[in-house]
Amino acid sequence: MDSVFKALADPTRRLLLDRLREQNGQTLRELCEHLNMARQSATQHLDILERANLVTVVRRGRERLHYLNPAPIHEIEERWISGFDRPRLQAISAIKNQAEEYAMADEPTTVPTYVYVTYIRANAEQVWQALTDADLTARYWGHANVSDWQPGSTWEHRRVDGSGSVDVVGQVLSAEPPTRLVITFDDAPDAESPREPSVVTFLVEPHQDIVRLTVTHEKLPNLAMHGGISRGWPAVLANLKSLLETGDVLPQAPWEMSPAHS
Repeated sequence: MDSVFKALADPTRRLLLDRLREQNGQTLRELCEHLNMARQSATQHLDILERANLVTVVRRGRERLHYLNPAPIHEIEERWISGFDRPRLQAISAIKNQAEEYAMADEPTTVPTYVYVTYIRANAEQVWQALTDADLTARYWGHANVSDWQPGSTWEHRRVDGSGSVDVVGQVLSAEPPTRLVITFDDAPDAESPREPSVVTFLVEPHQDIVRLTVTHEKLPNLAMHGGISRGWPAVLANLKSLLETGDVLPQAPWEMSPAHS
């Protein structure tokens, strides 16, 4: 964690993280405009944040979009905040957030894009298979993701409890085996008032014997869903990582942990 603490020690880098927390997925130009900073200086600071895994860069065409990666800070929290302290701190934080929400009730609420990065000891083909094989997703996700994974095809997130119920549906927007998969994600397919589905992108980047898997979840409808996936994606991806590296999922389903321990 030395690189994380070193990156966080600088007030300018903390300010960059604050700007990404307010509006994730900014280009270098956008960050410089908001901070009144020279591009060269911003680039140097962003390089340090990226090496510390606090910022993830996602290429979209010629643009480099910068996203806040919460994983290292979450690891710090897990190490130094005990299970006894967490409920008390969460209660205090909830009161603070509620008060700020009331104070800013007249201002529009923007839902940030969620980005999560994990490193897996596997090759790109193995990760791709884990993302698209119904039997494998059933093992580490508790749902079978069913589709032929061709652009334009539908996909379903089916329960494996024998009911055949479908909790999430969507469409395959792009499939570039074994490195990139883009799908829509509708977690309320039976709602009386349909809403625009969110979009999930899986980016698989191989490097020698490991893979960097970046999951980007954007166009979220509300903060409640952002909170849900912020707890859900780390749990699912931890199970996937365990399955590929050890041949088995975690001993207990991580999403079943109580809020005080998750």
